[in-house]
Amino acid sequence: MPEPAQPTAAAAKVVVATTVALSFISFWRGAAIVLSDLASTMYYVGGITEQAIGKSAPWFVLAVMLFSFAVRSIYMESCSMFVRGGVYVVVRDSIGPNMAKLSVSALVVDYVLTGPISSVSAGQYLGHLVNEISELLHQPLHINPNHFAVFFSVAVTAWFWRSNIKGIHESSGHALRIMQVTTVMVVSMTLWCLVTIAVRGGVALPPLPTPDTLQLHGESLGWLDGTWFAHLPAVMMVVAFGHSLLAMSGFETLAQVYREIASPKLKNLRITANIVCVYATLSTGLLSMFAVMIIPDSIRPTFKDNLLGGLSMSLAGPEILKLGFHIFVVVIGVLILSGAVNTSLIGANGVLNRVAEDGVLLKWFRKPHARFGTTSRIVNLITLAQILTILGSMGDVYLLGEAYAFGVVWSFFLKGMGVLALRFQRDDQEYKTPFNFRLGGREWPAGLAVTVLMLFLVAIANLFTKKIATVYGVSFTIVLFVIFLISERVNSRQAKSEEKKGLEQFNLDHRPHVDTAQLKARPGCVLVAVRDYNNMEHLRRVLEKTNLRRHDVVVMTAHPMSAGAGEFELRDEQLFGAYEQELFSRVVALAEREGKPVELLVLPATDPLQAMVQAAATMKASRIVTGVSLRMASEELARRIGLAWERLPEPRHAFSLEIISPDRASSFINLGPHPPRLWPEDVDRVHDIWLEVTEAAGLGAKLHHRDVIGVALRRMESELQRPEKREEILESLRDEMKRG
Repeated sequence: MPEPAQPTAAAAKVVVATTVALSFISFWRGAAIVLSDLASTMYYVGGITEQAIGKSAPWFVLAVMLFSFAVRSIYMESCSMFVRGGVYVVVRDSIGPNMAKLSVSALVVDYVLTGPISSVSAGQYLGHLVNEISELLHQPLHINPNHFAVFFSVAVTAWFWRSNIKGIHESSGHALRIMQVTTVMVVSMTLWCLVTIAVRGGVALPPLPTPDTLQLHGESLGWLDGTWFAHLPAVMMVVAFGHSLLAMSGFETLAQVYREIASPKLKNLRITANIVCVYATLSTGLLSMFAVMIIPDSIRPTFKDNLLGGLSMSLAGPEILKLGFHIFVVVIGVLILSGAVNTSLIGANGVLNRVAEDGVLLKWFRKPHARFGTTSRIVNLITLAQILTILGSMGDVYLLGEAYAFGVVWSFFLKGMGVLALRFQRDDQEYKTPFNFRLGGREWPAGLAVTVLMLFLVAIANLFTKKIATVYGVSFTIVLFVIFLISERVNSRQAKSEEKKGLEQFNLDHRPHVDTAQLKARPGCVLVAVRDYNNMEHLRRVLEKTNLRRHDVVVMTAHPMSAGAGEFELRDEQLFGAYEQELFSRVVALAEREGKPVELLVLPATDPLQAMVQAAATMKASRIVTGVSLRMASEELARRIGLAWERLPEPRHAFSLEIISPDRASSFINLGPHPPRLWPEDVDRVHDIWLEVTEAAGLGAKLHHRDVIGVALRRMESELQRPEKREEILESLRDEMKRG
């Protein structure tokens, strides 16, 4: 990437707050977000692994979940280092630019496969459930689970594609609620399995994980089939472990949520990681074990695509009770698996946005959606790849699982390699993977090296044993790699020509937070939010009517940060790229036409509305001004900004919100406590009540109108707590709202 042009003395100044404006979350919410992706593997990993290696599969799944504690340490060490630029920059600086492109390509393959395997698995569970209920009711309805899974997967992917185009993402609270209900299911299933084992007695554990008990076949051995390697015990064990590794898929989400975890960050990250690993071990590991122990061998192959469904129907107890629980298991599965589709789109979008910001992807991909302002072209690309993957799989969960395991292990390995290389280049890690020793005046990361070596062996095993997955993964990786190479060269050639566009040159003043002194914004300033340089009528009207002797004008834009890009700090040039340069060039031109100076602010944020409100509170602004939103009605926009204000810490600074539309009068909303605007008849009503109680009731002239309102409000507040009065009051409020 070419060096940024040096600003001239006359260049406009932009204050860049380099710390992302985040809504910090607890370790419980962080764990819920990670588990919404990681724990979903419990629905399909057992069946896929048993098809590949035989009845001893649960032991390998359990071993993978225990190995996740070691991989957890890699992610914790990575997160504890202050590194700007994201995955691409970390690997580029530690291993080299080509390996960096490969690592990003492998990570994108991982994300592309997350959605299809999750949605196809959910479709399989639903399809089998429909057939089972039909049989119980003696109805002729029967659907092909594979065909239904394809239809369902495409529909779910299309739904979340639309949500991501609009920029509407699920909250951490939503993930927490899903995991709470999932926990109820897991605990209920575990207890019921234990009761079933106790009632039936004589239930045997799966065969111990030894080379003799493995049932490797041509499909699970791939290119190793028929070679002497396939008979080596060590190779057989590594191959079996590799077929089970997808149980750990979704772990990369831990790095995504790190920056949103509340302080103390590293301590809470450790708690989050431990919760995730323990939960996944007890859910995915134990339920896979119970499935082999409880479902009879004769019928278990029929449940290979919906193993938990088969487990629920094989428990001890009345059929009607088992059917009800089976439906509950499937509903929870659809929720958690469908959520993983959304996570994959967000993650892939975030990663490719970061690559584009690094100059390794054409800027064409980052052009905002004309209506919603999102990077829709990247979302379209990922969605298209996922839908083609779904159609190509024809609903085969095993095929998708094998391909997914390929992407997962290479993503983990390249991540580990980057962290290992940085261990020899830096010594400022706040956390280090355990088992280090000093020799010859140097610290040797034995624990980290062994973990990376294990990942490398599994990656090589998967490369040779998963034919279709290798062809798919390598092909997709090569395509992305070539796109990155071409894009990088095109961007480097365009760098000089961009200087000839007549855009303003800006002097970036980086600050760790919003700095009012550097902004030169007095309390009472007007904060104008902009993002679309084709929609700045609201800024023109603010400049036109604002008296600068009384109010300064601060123009702010939020640099969107998706969950998938939140692991590392942005570099300086990433925060202020070509789009921000063009946006603020037009802002400066508009200000010059009005003859009024403005202060410029860039704030990276996962929630632009929250960032805007936080900035206004820090600057003690008197007013926030926005244009109309194309993705929501003005009333909804005002409501969301109001909710963002409510989330500010006490004491909250009160200010007004103005939403300016080009074709109608501005809308004003007061944020925070403020005197209400009363209708004339309401003022008359208060006065009539005052006359009534001062004259007829004899309370005298010491009673004031505010006393009447105070009593009425306290009575209303009290009656809202009484169920018999609450609905009556709410109905009256609804009637009042209809009056306008």
